[in-house]
Amino acid sequence: MDSIAMTEKELRTLHDELNDLESRGRAEIAARIKTAREWGDLKENGEYHAAKEAQAHLETRILKLRGQVRAAVVVESGQTDEVRHGSEVGVTDLGTGAPRTFKIVSPNDARPGGGLLSSTSPIAQALLGHRTGAVVAVETPAGTRELRIDRIG
Repeated sequence: MDSIAMTEKELRTLHDELNDLESRGRAEIAARIKTAREWGDLKENGEYHAAKEAQAHLETRILKLRGQVRAAVVVESGQTDEVRHGSEVGVTDLGTGAPRTFKIVSPNDARPGGGLLSSTSPIAQALLGHRTGAVVAVETPAGTRELRIDRIG
């Protein structure tokens, strides 16, 4: 896995979630499996199979979080004159004239519909390192979009 830029706060949040899943999450799943086993025949025990599936999802999430923690590179965030991790960026799509605001965050915290853009996304990658007034080209499935950086906060 390539390195993942994140703030100290984002890394702390990742650690907290990982610790919670490894302790409380695993204990809850183990209790569910134990209870379901007590109900008898495991071949036709829907609760047992659901608990085992939940366990598999939990372990997959734990592995993903461990990978992100290992790949984490802590970066400073704050006010700057160029776009970097943690920046809130106001842009205008020059093709449509539509203004948008994004905050560049770690992949774990990304919520594109909410304006939280993964630092590994094509738009964030195009914006990183540029200053107010710059026009950047972003390749999208619908074609190239040009975005003008209007403000950096």
